[in-house]
Amino acid sequence: MHLSTSIIASLALILPSLALPASNPGKDAVPGESPLFVNYGGKKTPLNPEYTRVIPATKHGAPQSDDLLFQNLLSAEWIIYSFYQEAVETFSTADFVKLGLPNSTYQRITELRDNEAGHVRIFQDQISDYSLKPGPCRYDFGMGNSTEIFLALQVYIEVSSMAFLTGLVREAKIDMSKSALVAIAEVETRHNVWSLIDVWNVSPFSGPADTIYPYANQILDSTNAFVLPGSCPAQNPVYPSPRQNLPQMAFSKNSTTGRPGSKIQFVFSDATNQPSFERSQKYYAVFYHGVDVISVPFNPVDNTSTIPRQFDSTSIIIAAIADQPDAPTEDSVVAGPLIMLEQPGTLTLKEPNAV
Repeated sequence: MHLSTSIIASLALILPSLALPASNPGKDAVPGESPLFVNYGGKKTPLNPEYTRVIPATKHGAPQSDDLLFQNLLSAEWIIYSFYQEAVETFSTADFVKLGLPNSTYQRITELRDNEAGHVRIFQDQISDYSLKPGPCRYDFGMGNSTEIFLALQVYIEVSSMAFLTGLVREAKIDMSKSALVAIAEVETRHNVWSLIDVWNVSPFSGPADTIYPYANQILDSTNAFVLPGSCPAQNPVYPSPRQNLPQMAFSKNSTTGRPGSKIQFVFSDATNQPSFERSQKYYAVFYHGVDVISVPFNPVDNTSTIPRQFDSTSIIIAAIADQPDAPTEDSVVAGPLIMLEQPGTLTLKEPNAV
């Protein structure tokens, strides 16, 4: 195989830059320009303190078209970034080597953290000066000192972020915003591919399409489970906005394999936020996989349904309960969504969305 002159020239430019020196956090670091968001690798946050708080609007006037979208996304990114930052501060190379994982595992996690810090800065910059930039809350990921829990949550959080990004693209009004969301989704996919190969030792390929879920704010709302109540800055807007505050779902592992064709019993985990089913109304379990949407009957007496057997066993399946087939509108969804991992097929510990 002969490489073209232009490709060879490009490689000549790329190869010397692969071993970039580690940087220290700096005020003027810009994602895409600074190695700080690529291979910083330190225990402390790569973010300068001025970017780790609420940033008030500095201009008076109407918010710009996609400000609300990026406010929601920045609040979600604080959760994802904080998850990795906690892991970087808590663990070390030796912790992952003990599990039989490659000795590069901790380094890769720091690189993921660096990328997520870059996402924080990108989303802050996408919010205009006419709107407030939300600050971080305090979070409880429930991982303590357990590398196993961290790794299980890591793959779950990455696929969740890819799922809500597919929905957010529909909300964007500016072309640059749409392109930015796709670019971020591509990076999140790389994160998940690394995890599937090096951590879970399974195929990284998810079939011809990852799963689309149309109502991004509903998935964003599910991440509120990690937020410590009352810990968010008072200035922060409601997250997500608008918020439906739907009953959140898990599923009983005793009643299903969680695989296509199997029966499933849904569990509504918050006793203070339970769905109310009307006797005269039909309800449907709406399942999303790849670009497919399949509705099947839902029994509100015992909260059971059946996962469509047509789906292949890759990527994720997302389920929601709706009062109309295929949940044609956001308001037709009455509970959920629930994200079920198909890949990897099993985790070493209880899946985050199973009870």
